[in-house]
Amino acid sequence: MANNIAPQGSADFDWEALANDGYSSVERSEYSDRYENSLTSINEKEVVEGTIVALNKKEAVINVGYKSEGVVPTNEFRYNPDLKVGDTVDVYIECQEDKFGQLVISHKTARMHKAWIRVNEVLRTGEVITGFVKCRTKGGLIVDVFGLEAFLPGSQIDVKPIRDYDIYVGKNMEFKVVKINQEFRNVVVSHKALIEAELEEQKKTIIAGLEKGQVLEGIVKNVTSYGVFIDLGGVDGLIHITDLSWGRVNHPEEIVELDQKLNVVILDFDDDKKRIALGLKQLQPHPWDALDANLNVGDKVEGKVVVMADYGAFVEIAPGVEGLIHVSEMSWSQHLRSAQDFMNVGDSVEAVILTLDREERKMSLGIKQLMPDPWNDIEVKYAVNSRHNAKVRNFTNFGVFVELEEGVDGLIHISDHSWQKKIKHPSEFCKVGDEMEVVVLEIDRENRRISLGHKQLEENPWEVFETIFGEGSVHQGTIIENKDKSGIVSLPYGVEGICPSKHLRKEDGSNAKVEETLDFKVIEFNKDAKKIVVSHTRTFEEGDDKIVSKGGGKKGGSTAQALKNVNSGNEKSTLGDLDALAELKEKMEKGK
Repeated sequence: MANNIAPQGSADFDWEALANDGYSSVERSEYSDRYENSLTSINEKEVVEGTIVALNKKEAVINVGYKSEGVVPTNEFRYNPDLKVGDTVDVYIECQEDKFGQLVISHKTARMHKAWIRVNEVLRTGEVITGFVKCRTKGGLIVDVFGLEAFLPGSQIDVKPIRDYDIYVGKNMEFKVVKINQEFRNVVVSHKALIEAELEEQKKTIIAGLEKGQVLEGIVKNVTSYGVFIDLGGVDGLIHITDLSWGRVNHPEEIVELDQKLNVVILDFDDDKKRIALGLKQLQPHPWDALDANLNVGDKVEGKVVVMADYGAFVEIAPGVEGLIHVSEMSWSQHLRSAQDFMNVGDSVEAVILTLDREERKMSLGIKQLMPDPWNDIEVKYAVNSRHNAKVRNFTNFGVFVELEEGVDGLIHISDHSWQKKIKHPSEFCKVGDEMEVVVLEIDRENRRISLGHKQLEENPWEVFETIFGEGSVHQGTIIENKDKSGIVSLPYGVEGICPSKHLRKEDGSNAKVEETLDFKVIEFNKDAKKIVVSHTRTFEEGDDKIVSKGGGKKGGSTAQALKNVNSGNEKSTLGDLDALAELKEKMEKGK
């Protein structure tokens, strides 16, 4: 059977006849062109406008003029609760057709895309924009600007320090875009920049009218350990801690608090008027001007210790009025002490006014004046030759200072320590803190000096020695030391004598040596200088009778008993002090 229809692969196949839609090819072409022209030409990865044609809780159907509509989740429109069908919105073309032939669009991406373009434009123009503070973050706040999250640093919130960021969360605020990081797409905004711009004009006006002595109202902006910064309406000034109050201030927080309104006076400013020194205490009369006019030297006052130093204490007797109690006015004692030994900060004390200078606004006080001066009746209490107990306070090369009572010290000269023992330094005789008995030798009331003695508690043994070691008497002795071209000879009863070198020659022509025991003749006896000069050579050169003393047993009873008493302390007698020895040496050298 013949087939009139040509195969599909035939070039003569009539496709128009197959359609059989009632339109001619000309009409079909015309309608096709008309349909294509009715569709909007869109490209992927660009932002276009669309109209909401359907809306429910989950989705919004949007017609962008393409052959199919796009669907956007409703949560992308949370910022606009009044959205309705027919509204025009921006959408971003993600894909013209997915695998289902559906148009893929996003309103959120469109907002961010347009917002980024808008933010860059705002940075360039300096336009003021409005944003929504979403939440707090470390160091500042997160702000929604055109759908973008921007950072508002804490330092850019206001011209004054902000202590509570949370009060701004959930509010709309005006901002300026101050920085954009293109690489990380970060945006930084500032509210402070708007305020500064407004205050700049006020600042110029204020600075132009600044004058020393002018009183202005300000707000406490910041409190530091050294002072308070005051906002004068766009211009900052500093009240130094010393200008807060006429009285002592340990920290400015004792006087002012943050955000407090104050009247302040302009004390000084630099040429550019950028550094302004303010005062608060200057608005109050000086406390010294209000000090009782009847207050005079000698009056008693009460006050509180506000400052301590090693040299004294400052006592506030009225707000802003202080007096110094020097450490020397705290006790009649002359010993060096610290003021902390007598009082501490916060103590309430009673004192006597010693000096008062209202013009210089200075006052010195004393507390020892409230106690009787021990030197008032010194001659009665410490009469010459009277005996007392004293405490060793300190040494000098020439003696020992002892304390008889608080405020009464005396000196025991090194020559008045002992009749017999040779003292080179007071530390050989006693120690600091020792108690000892003393005798008053002399009183100098005018210079507050008392001379004391210790050896005067006993009789002078040299009165007895004078009867034993008279010139010409011979005594057995032992050489114990060679010193200064002389030998030191230990004589009976613990007495020491000096034997010049030429008098150490023995009868055989040799010189006596240390530890040799020989007879010695007294050639000089000086009771006042407490020195004895002896000679061994004279014992055999002269033919005089020898009166030899080898001990105390051959003497009379009273003399022997006196010497026994002298030696009861087991101390050696000396030849006097160093001055006497020096004189003797000089005489001997001249004699040679």
